[in-house]
This record gives sequence, C-alpha cells and structure tokens, in this order.
Amino acid sequence: MARDEAPLVILDRDGVINQDSKEFVKNTDEWQPIPGSIEAIARLSQAGFTVAVASNQSGLARGLFDQVALDGMHVKLRGMVAAAGGHVDRIVVCPHGPDDGCDCRKPKPGLLMQLAEHYGQPLDGVPVVGDSLRDLEAAAAVNARPILVRTGNGSRTEPSLPPGLAGIDVFDSLADVADHLVAGG
Repeated sequence: MARDEAPLVILDRDGVINQDSKEFVKNTDEWQPIPGSIEAIARLSQAGFTVAVASNQSGLARGLFDQVALDGMHVKLRGMVAAAGGHVDRIVVCPHGPDDGCDCRKPKPGLLMQLAEHYGQPLDGVPVVGDSLRDLEAAAAVNARPILVRTGNGSRTEPSLPPGLAGIDVFDSLADVADHLVAGG
C-alpha cells in the first residue's frame, strides 16, 4: 500500500503524545495527553501527513495490563484526535519485555520496518519523533529522520546524545514539531 500522496510521520507514544510514568501507563484513566499533543496530531493530519505510532509496550509482557486495556488506550487516543479533526492511521506496538530477544523492541528497528512494509515505502528521511535514545537509534537504523522532543524523557536524553545523533532536530514538544513539519521543515 504505497502512500506517495501523503508524507509519513512516525511518533513514539509515551512521553511524546501522552504523559509517561515510571510505573507504566496501564489504563485509559492513566493515559493522559501531553498538553497540545492531540491538536498537534490533528494539525499534521490536516496538513496531509499520514500519522503512525510505534511504541514499546513491555507492560503487556510484564502483566501490568492486557491487550484489552492497551486497545482502550488507543481508542481513547484515536477518539481525541478525531474530535480535534485529525486521524491516527496506524499504531504498532512491541509487546515484549526487555530480555525477550525480539527484533521489534526499540532501539531495534522492527516496529519501523513493520510500518515501512505496511506503507510500501522505505523510511529514508521520514520524521520519527521520540523522547528517548532508543527511539532515535531505531530511526537512525532505518535511515529515517530522528527528532527529539523534550517532553517525557527528552530533557534527560538531550544532554547525552551520542555523536552520531548530536545534530538532530530537538523541539520542546510535539506541538512544536508539528508546527515545524507543517511549515515545510
């Protein structure tokens, strides 16, 4: 399914779209958007971007929540974005724990490769927005364009960027990223 007509943007979830938690976001009550993030996704959609989400969700493997709870969080996300006039086209998750040896848990690029296959396109230069080093490393592994936001873990990630990622774009929030991308940046 080639998407030549709409540029793709890939977002991490926790810490980029919604508030993150060291205790994990386990249900729809705990899933709370970062101010401006829902409107940012809507602006991207309205500007012609195809918005996809790629998220590690090891809380599934840890037994902290189940697939029904995760689906509920994503229904809430999609509903809020739709109410703001936007659309989340696809959400892919890694359900594995850190020691499961999968190829989809970021920093490995498996989730991004799933999206590349789904959309029938390479990810060269595709913006991938994250708040953690693992998001940026996964983006770099597929020649995408890593973008760091300072929300979530981003303010702690920024000072420790390795030399290969030192020159990437850094923004205060997803809202600022959306403004930059919509303006052609």
